[in-house]
Amino acid sequence: MFMTAAERVSPPSPVRADVGRSPFVRLRELLGDTEPGKPAISLAVGEPQHGVPAFVASVIAAHIDEFGRYPMNKGLDAFCQAAAGWLGRRFALPRPIDPGSEILVLNGSREGLFLAAIAAARSVGGRRGRPAMLIPNPFYAANSAGAVAANCEPVYLPATAATGFLPDLDALSEELLARTVAFFIASPANPQGAVAELGYLTRVVALARRFGFLVFSDECYSEIYTRRAPAGMLEAAGPDFANVVEFQSLSKRSNLPGLRIGFAAGDRQFLGRFLELRNVSAQGGDEAVALRLWREAGLRVVPGRYLARDQADGSNPGRGYIRVAMVQDQDTTAQALHRLVAVLG
Repeated sequence: MFMTAAERVSPPSPVRADVGRSPFVRLRELLGDTEPGKPAISLAVGEPQHGVPAFVASVIAAHIDEFGRYPMNKGLDAFCQAAAGWLGRRFALPRPIDPGSEILVLNGSREGLFLAAIAAARSVGGRRGRPAMLIPNPFYAANSAGAVAANCEPVYLPATAATGFLPDLDALSEELLARTVAFFIASPANPQGAVAELGYLTRVVALARRFGFLVFSDECYSEIYTRRAPAGMLEAAGPDFANVVEFQSLSKRSNLPGLRIGFAAGDRQFLGRFLELRNVSAQGGDEAVALRLWREAGLRVVPGRYLARDQADGSNPGRGYIRVAMVQDQDTTAQALHRLVAVLG
């Protein structure tokens, strides 16, 4: 729940340079060495505090040998089928999701939302003006970071009490929509908790199709409710799910943040391009990519096969990947990611 001291969100001030820094780092700096007035209770990090479901441990134990190798980039077929089945049971979908082409497994929804921005910048063309990504304000940090890494302008849309804590769709100009690459939205919203009605979601989809951009709907809080289950963006997307991708995570709905697993579902053409971004084999292999990034962009990355050994069957679990160490400061990391996208895009 997002609340100010006055229990309401004030009109946002102009976005400052420090919004790119982690809010938790800024909070730590704010509190500094100040002693808490009573025994400390953290209400800062949205990490589940309840126990892992009882059946999970036995399932993991039964499959522990499988943790010794990489899964497929798109995820295990069984998981994709389970995710598609759950979506069909949970939401009033216009047709069943195809687990083979309309589900992509993620290392948590945070990774998915970040990389989706980069994939969107590669796949959405014909923008009039500087490509933009629309982000509700307040916002989830991965959305803003993804827009910056994709070399798009992050446009922060006020989500205040006056607009029901959701962006005001009527306030979006045609000029802005015509250069939009992606519209990030969360319902229930993070951090405000606002829930969008199906009519609102339908309007978002209509705008996306009219102006040719993608909708990235973060629905990792969809199972946290007390009365009526929140509507999902796929319910508003019509029979082909075009222009729409829903992101789900097991962190909140299943109290499993440590597994870092989620999935994206929706537009099959975009998910195919998204998968290509995660699979460097399309670029000639990990060694070829490492050499190309050094020669053309001055980026030193490690071919995945160098971090693994050939197995008895001749396969190498690192082949087809590159290791990118995200350890530099923010500006250097952003510059490096821009170079990487420019070469491999």
